[in-house]
Amino acid sequence: MKFALIAAVVLLALAQGSFAQDASDIEKLGQYFEDLKNKMTQELTEIMSNQELTNQAQTFLVDKKAQLEPLATQIQEQLRTAAANVEEQIKPLAANVQAQMQPMVENFQRQVEAIFQRLTEQARALN
Repeated sequence: MKFALIAAVVLLALAQGSFAQDASDIEKLGQYFEDLKNKMTQELTEIMSNQELTNQAQTFLVDKKAQLEPLATQIQEQLRTAAANVEEQIKPLAANVQAQMQPMVENFQRQVEAIFQRLTEQARALN
C-alpha cells in the first residue's frame, strides 16, 4: 500500500511538472506571435511612410495612363467609323421601310376618317 501511495505521489509530481512545462511553452508561443505582430506592424508602417514607394506607384500610374491613352483614342475612332458604317446601311433600309409603310398608313387613315364620318352622320341623324 505504501508503494502504491509513493507511486501515486511520484506520478502526480511528474504530471504537475509536465503541465508546468506545457504552460511555459504556450506562454513562449504567445510571446513569439506578439513579437511577430509588432515587427510586421512596424515594417508595414515603414513601407507605407516610404516616399520612394509612393513615387514609384505614381510613376507607374502615369506611365500606364500614357500607354493607354493612344489605345483609347484608337478604339474611339474605330467606334465612330463603325457607327458611321451602320448609319449608312440603316438609312436606305429605313427609307425603304417608310416607303412601303406610307401607303398602308394613308389607307388606314382614310378608313378611320370614313368610319368617323359615318359615326358623325349617324349621330346627326339620331338628333
